[in-house]
Amino acid sequence: MRIGELARATGTKPETIRYYEREGILPAADRTDSNYRDYSTDHLATLTFVRRARELGFSIAQVRELLALSDHDEKPCLDVDLLVQQQLAEVERRIADLSALRDELRQMLRSCQADKIGECQIIGSLGRHART
Repeated sequence: MRIGELARATGTKPETIRYYEREGILPAADRTDSNYRDYSTDHLATLTFVRRARELGFSIAQVRELLALSDHDEKPCLDVDLLVQQQLAEVERRIADLSALRDELRQMLRSCQADKIGECQIIGSLGRHART
């Protein structure tokens, strides 16, 4: 299949597919006689794997690790589990940060009872903007 077909099948932009090839995340595609990339079902499976891992927030380095680990069916899952635990910890940290941000924004809204910008507690809590 050509790059456009692979892109549509996986919801990935062609530029991203080319990037993954350059970075060695996706094996280089064979070329047709007219020099078009010719992707196989293995490329489709690998790119689907990469897309899902990226959707779960894994970094490119972690995706490389997961791909390398996926080639060893007989190895224990400990290394995969560790990567997932690290990602889960990062997601939980981000959720905590976003929850704190939400709480702060809610508090800002509750504190503002002014009718005019000059009396606005929100502007005051942000620090007055620079006047030019």
